Amino acid sequence: MTRVHDMGGRFGDGPVRPDPEDAPVFAEDWHGRALAVTLAAGALGQWTLDRSRHARECLSPKDYTAFSYYEKWLGGLAALLVEQGVVTRDELAGRAEPAPSPLSGRRLPVAAVPRVLASGGPTGRDGPTPRFAVGDRVRAMRPARNVAVPGGHTRLPAYAAGAVGEVVLLHGCHVFPDTNAHDMGEAPEPLYTVRFDAGELWGAPERAGDTVSCDLWESYLEPVA
Repeated sequence: MTRVHDMGGRFGDGPVRPDPEDAPVFAEDWHGRALAVTLAAGALGQWTLDRSRHARECLSPKDYTAFSYYEKWLGGLAALLVEQGVVTRDELAGRAEPAPSPLSGRRLPVAAVPRVLASGGPTGRDGPTPRFAVGDRVRAMRPARNVAVPGGHTRLPAYAAGAVGEVVLLHGCHVFPDTNAHDMGEAPEPLYTVRFDAGELWGAPERAGDTVSCDLWESYLEPVA
């Protein structure tokens, strides 16, 4: 079963309308504040990036479809803060005075923000020898699911499940999100860019010859003779 966030290729949502080039970075002032709060909370070291993604995926379908982009961020963040005991529900709702936090020393100073953003969160690790090479034909696992945690986080999109594509890039070994999102360790494994013909994914592409490229971990793939 897929979560509501896995919506690539779904009919009925209308055309994709990119913002104009001169659009502001944040459409609303509070969008920038939402990003800042999310970054500051992440610096507390209480969860991984993969776990934060899974928290947003776990929003109820009703909330996920009703929330805007940054509302989804805040919804996931609120859940993580309570789950990890960083704040209580009453503190979050303004029904109780916030208690001093033992994590206050890990706050992200304003002056450190540019450096932290520039350094990113590298996920490259030492790991096993790649099973596939550039030019190999591979099939994405079907169904798209986390095989270690039922209903858990995975980076294999449902629209690619079962589709056949070609390996076009090898990125070395990287942290495996399916385990890292659930505190089961980084379990690094080879990461590939796989190119799929749009017709293989959608059946009726807008233009013949269009392709879609996905970055996929080795566990998501099987060889095609």
